[in-house]
Amino acid sequence: MERRLAAILAADVVGYSRLIENDEVGTLAALKERRTSILAQLVAEHRGRIVKVMGDGVLVEFASAVNAVACAAELQKRMAAARDDLAEDRRIVLRIGINLGDVVVEGGDLYGDGVIIAVRLQAMADPGGICVSGAVHDQVGNKLPLAFEDLGPCEVKNIAKPVQVFHVQFGSDSARRPAERPASQTRPSIAVLPFANMSGDEDKQYFSDGITEDIITELSRFRSLFVIARNSSFQYRDKPVDMRRVGRELGVQYLVEGSIRHSGERLRVTAQLIEADTSNHIWAERYDRDARDIFDLQEELAHAVAATVGGRIDVAGRERSARISPAGFKAYDLHLRAKASYLTFTKSSNKKARILAREAMGGSTR
Repeated sequence: MERRLAAILAADVVGYSRLIENDEVGTLAALKERRTSILAQLVAEHRGRIVKVMGDGVLVEFASAVNAVACAAELQKRMAAARDDLAEDRRIVLRIGINLGDVVVEGGDLYGDGVIIAVRLQAMADPGGICVSGAVHDQVGNKLPLAFEDLGPCEVKNIAKPVQVFHVQFGSDSARRPAERPASQTRPSIAVLPFANMSGDEDKQYFSDGITEDIITELSRFRSLFVIARNSSFQYRDKPVDMRRVGRELGVQYLVEGSIRHSGERLRVTAQLIEADTSNHIWAERYDRDARDIFDLQEELAHAVAATVGGRIDVAGRERSARISPAGFKAYDLHLRAKASYLTFTKSSNKKARILAREAMGGSTR
């Protein structure tokens, strides 16, 4: 076992489960091609090391924070160029987080808080964006032609002290972001708070988190809505919230909250749409469904919220052609389990995550 200081880059595919459901073979082939032609090439150019690849995620180690950020910025640019001519529901988009910290090295794998923070930063990033820790920001300084937006100190799960977080502005992003901010004032703005796990089993938390994230992704497809990123809304998980205060802190007009009870093959989902300024309930619904209908339920819920908030929204061509099969639901469940296990960053949990990921791949092809 060895300890060393390293810059850790964590990347994850946005809406991976949805991409797999739409086109499993095409998505896996595209990911493999991107990793070979873009990721591996850039990591080598910037003297990094790919630690591991798991499903939709990748972990990369660099000796230099400057190299890590330069690699991440170029990776996002090339990934954007590679998806320009693809339909929206076929595009592979990454979130990236980078941290500089102490890591434990064992058998070529990495563990410790340095890795955990990098993955949490990845979850905070916007689709196609990069978030870095204050330590990385300090090291990069003015060494790269990039701008940084200070997001302030953020609470990070399983880390005692808040982490200073910066959003990296690169390429056209630096010029585009300020222009987008006023637009958020003209479009209805909304945040989806983490759905409460009412299953009576803490092990089912991964399921509630996964569905919440997928609903956020689905709502983000509506250009008439300004949807707050996952990292901002998930800070309120497992906390009593005052809707007016949350609305002010997130700068949104509407909030979605709800709960999920998962028992065997049955799901009960409740959802409420709330006006943040008044805490008034605008809309509420309860869904009792077969668990295999989860993707249809996500889309139905997202459409109902979007239609209520945004009024007349063009949803032509967005209806799903078929409901998820039993094998597909099992694969989705296993994928969420693997991801939750992987994020605990222990040797035993990584081993469990690999087993679950292999089962998910088998379950999705049966």
